[in-house]
Amino acid sequence: MKIALLSFDVEEFDMPFEYGGKPEMKEQIATSNQGLQTITSVLDKYNATATFYCTGVYALAKTEQIKELSKKHEIASHNHYHSSHKKEDLSTSKAILENITQQEVVGFRMPRMAPVSDADLLEAGYLYNASINPTYLPGRYDYRHISRTFFTQNDLIHFPASVSPAWRVPLFWIAFHNFPLSYFFYLCKKVVEADGYLHLYFHPWEFTDYTDLPNGAKYPFYLHRNNGKKMLERFDNLMAFLQKEGFEFKTTKDFLIPSVSHI
Repeated sequence: MKIALLSFDVEEFDMPFEYGGKPEMKEQIATSNQGLQTITSVLDKYNATATFYCTGVYALAKTEQIKELSKKHEIASHNHYHSSHKKEDLSTSKAILENITQQEVVGFRMPRMAPVSDADLLEAGYLYNASINPTYLPGRYDYRHISRTFFTQNDLIHFPASVSPAWRVPLFWIAFHNFPLSYFFYLCKKVVEADGYLHLYFHPWEFTDYTDLPNGAKYPFYLHRNNGKKMLERFDNLMAFLQKEGFEFKTTKDFLIPSVSHI
């Protein structure tokens, strides 16, 4: 059986701050909201479930949207704020999301795949951490020494994003924007042949023309290549490819911890 685990980091769109932009919170939320609506329409088209890692800030701004999303998909935590972190944010975001969805939130992904304490996550009540991209990204991290596939450490399940088995070529969102689709699909096949599953992640704002926003940000070309409508077309092609290849779509919770129940 081939399993496709699609995930999306639903956050206030704060990336412009890294590139000279100064978006207001209203704009940050609106950008992600626009992309999220696009994503769900494609997932519905293919009757696919996914996992949405949501910040507490976004969830409080779009409560009804997250509640509706939780009826079909998994809602997990993406911390409370996207640009800062305190230990108490782990439990704060979890409580916000559980109150909105009336479901147990067991998964966590730290913004920008940053490190986070196993002990802190367990204390806050999480069962798995999806904050590892087991590859080398210059200027960000070097996680080539970490297992490519899910593993348990300190009683916490770690669920790395998919990378190719031979050279650990990452299949994360930047790769999807820049690789030829034929090559990306080839890597997907190699991963599932080796691991039996495929774990990908994206962001809602990738599905918008965020470079046109008047916030002053100037992005490197590789960050916005094939965004907006082109991203929608590429993602639809990805979904069609996965369907044709016989992948079954699952949420991360159902894949890793199928016994977890609703509150």
